[in-house]
Amino acid sequence: MDWAGFRFQDAPWLWAALLGPLVVAAALLRERHAAAVVFPGASRLKGKRGGLRVALRHAPVVMAGLGLVAAAVALARPQHGTLKEQVTTRGVDIVVALDVSGSMAAEDFQPRNRLAVAKEVVAEFVRRRASDRVGLVVFAGKSLTKAPPTTDGAVLLRQLDDVRLEMLPDGTAIGSGLATSLSRLRRSQAKSRVIVLVTDGANNAGEIDPVTATDIARAMGVRVYTIGVGRGGQVPMPVDVQDPFTGRVMRRRVMTEVQIDYGLLGRIAQRTGGEFFRATDPASLRTIFDRIDRLEKSEIKLSAFRRYQELFFPVLLLTTGLLATSGALWAAGLRVAPA
Repeated sequence: MDWAGFRFQDAPWLWAALLGPLVVAAALLRERHAAAVVFPGASRLKGKRGGLRVALRHAPVVMAGLGLVAAAVALARPQHGTLKEQVTTRGVDIVVALDVSGSMAAEDFQPRNRLAVAKEVVAEFVRRRASDRVGLVVFAGKSLTKAPPTTDGAVLLRQLDDVRLEMLPDGTAIGSGLATSLSRLRRSQAKSRVIVLVTDGANNAGEIDPVTATDIARAMGVRVYTIGVGRGGQVPMPVDVQDPFTGRVMRRRVMTEVQIDYGLLGRIAQRTGGEFFRATDPASLRTIFDRIDRLEKSEIKLSAFRRYQELFFPVLLLTTGLLATSGALWAAGLRVAPA
């Protein structure tokens, strides 16, 4: 028998509590049928000496009945349990490799550029992965670890907010970005290790070939999800132009050719067991990260148990007190009139 953490370990003893009311009822019936002598003018004795004794004549038997009820409750062993929950998580270690090359300044993801939108979507993804370790690597002509895989989302988001264009030499070193991400996962003991590669270009820099980095990822059992950001071809790009007459520097948007190597991104994903996606606008980029979030789920086991505290001792003390009081009152002469 359990009510929100309260239970009786030996509940059948509660049936014995019926003895208390039965004893009280039997005593009252006995008094009612007892022989009585009626004196004329007995009403004049009301309020006189002996009135309190008469009023309390039922106290011993009532106390005895309550004592029997309390005894039954004590024998049933009342207990109160505190719920304990233990969560075991087998998470996913994820590294987001984010391209910060100059082409990420393209403004085809209106009203902001590609990098600003990518940072916002990655931040939303990080907030949803509270039980996983997520790291951040940025790459352009070189690669840099901004945050190793961590469960401290606040630290990771601060590092993400610090990401900006021109923080690394220009270029697109996809192989270096992958290699640095793999080094962050080398000692991971997670059941699943994942890299999410976000880029809008073709490999044109770095000391490590993307094919070599892909083979290493495959050997390590790391899945790589690749996302090609932008439409490719002619895209609006902000350019600083100096007026030859006034010397003022003005920002203008010019159409610039940007090539995205979709074939390379597809091969990286296919060889590592991941998937390749194309994001041509902010909505599709969000949809892609939502899909990756669903594909890479953590295994969470929840076990719950209750720790019970015995409550019978206070009830046992109450039982002793009630029965002792009943006996004392009986000895004092307060009792139901005998037959």
